[in-house]
Amino acid sequence: MSLKADLTSADLNEVRQSALGAADPLGVAADLAKAAGDGRLADPQDAGLALALAAEIAESRSKLDAALRYVEGALEAYGKRDDSPVASARALRSRILFRTGRGDEAFAEVEPLRPLLTQYPDAPAYITAALAVGGRAVEAEKWLTEAVDQVLAERGAAEPSDADDAGVLFFLLQQRHRLRHALGRQHDTHDNLAERLETRLANAAPVAAAPATDLVFWPEAEFNRLVKQTDAYGTTWAEHRSRLEHELVRQAAAGGTDLAVLPGSVDALTAQAGVGGDPASADNRAAYARKLSTGTARLPWPPERNGACWCGSTLKYKKCCLPRSRS
Repeated sequence: MSLKADLTSADLNEVRQSALGAADPLGVAADLAKAAGDGRLADPQDAGLALALAAEIAESRSKLDAALRYVEGALEAYGKRDDSPVASARALRSRILFRTGRGDEAFAEVEPLRPLLTQYPDAPAYITAALAVGGRAVEAEKWLTEAVDQVLAERGAAEPSDADDAGVLFFLLQQRHRLRHALGRQHDTHDNLAERLETRLANAAPVAAAPATDLVFWPEAEFNRLVKQTDAYGTTWAEHRSRLEHELVRQAAAGGTDLAVLPGSVDALTAQAGVGGDPASADNRAAYARKLSTGTARLPWPPERNGACWCGSTLKYKKCCLPRSRS
């Protein structure tokens, strides 16, 4: 993958979605770091984002020295910023330190982030991930439980009516519920509340049982080509994305993990059908979906609420596809 000059935030999001499937992901990480160092970013303030992404890629390939160097560069680039991306980078540094056996340093990095559990919707996920890597899942459960208790006490007795009403509480409950399931804990009242909220979210608009092909995602340009052949994926790109978001929420509520959409290509779908075949037929679409599901091109879901949406619109997830699950 060759990175272009003047990378935008949208470009970085596209790299995030495709880097692990690239022929040389570590080369992509090095290119990202160089782009940040050489000032080849459309917005210089994206240097921290680019370096943190490079660190994630290097960590995924167990190149921990490089990952640590990149994430420390990201924190330096962020400077005095005090927001969720900075906290996420600090949690990433903690995770990397845990992986290198530097547990005391790692804990010293993540422990000050604890108050953020009740402030940022994505904080429960990245803080828990760091502690879990360090073998401190029980401690993560304790932190999450105390954070849930704090938010519930601040709310008073009224139970949230849905995920929007719950706000950050929903993400705390969701992360805690999944962690306790992994730890083999029996359900308690917080787990029951987490399940009720997830069910309300999934049932906000009834969704018909969806075939596996509905996890195939057609980027806007591809969808505009495909819809001339079939409306099986929706009649508009907005409808297509809404269907996908509904299905992903449904699978998450049913206990699904490691969820992702599978980017499709009209040319590849056509090639799958072969000479004389019908690319839009149900059999061909199903076969193409099965082929995509065994590949490495995946867009993980869900993104952070304040992160770029998985559909590539460049909007924040909370302003783009997240609301589609309740439309």
